[in-house]
Amino acid sequence: MKIIMLGAPGAGKGTQAKMIADQYGMPHVSTGDIFRANIKEGTELGKEVKSYMDQGLLVPDELTVKILLDRVGKEDCQNGFILDGFPRTIPQAEVLDKALAELGDAIDYAINVDVPDEHIIGRMTGRRACPTCGATYHIVHIPPRQEGICDGCGKELVLRDDDKLETVKKRLDVYHEQTQPLIEYYQEKGILRTINGTAAMQDVFTEIINILGK
Repeated sequence: MKIIMLGAPGAGKGTQAKMIADQYGMPHVSTGDIFRANIKEGTELGKEVKSYMDQGLLVPDELTVKILLDRVGKEDCQNGFILDGFPRTIPQAEVLDKALAELGDAIDYAINVDVPDEHIIGRMTGRRACPTCGATYHIVHIPPRQEGICDGCGKELVLRDDDKLETVKKRLDVYHEQTQPLIEYYQEKGILRTINGTAAMQDVFTEIINILGK
């Protein structure tokens, strides 16, 4: 089973993707994770990716497509995978469809986690991260025991550049312009399933599992 997760940044599709991957024992392929790993390691790709992410811009297709096609071509993806953060544009979707078609394969489901912009802004601007151990919190939903301090290592938490209000709004504008058209693209293919992402996390997951089957 090959699944694509759709939704605005901060909609919770990454969390759902990990839960689905665990449920079905398939790789969770996240462009964000791949990008962040490169950024942390200070690779040339990481530096280039960071320059776009810090501005709230999408990473260009040529970088993203190259990284993803290599990943889904690996052995652990042969029996299925769940894509999170890719495709982000119609051209990327077309490249992916063509690559899979050449292998006699295709995407089975595109799951759209639908959350209004005002919910997204509240979720993302409330995030705080530990620059040392990577733990993440939310000032309302998952606060640390001591305000502004990481529970795990005691370091001061920070508001990441890509969670700042101005950047979040810019990311949403980019999403609506470039990524939202994918909803219609997969609707026309008959594989789109839309979920109310404002529901409780477990309820969202249960609805997705009901669509995919046990």
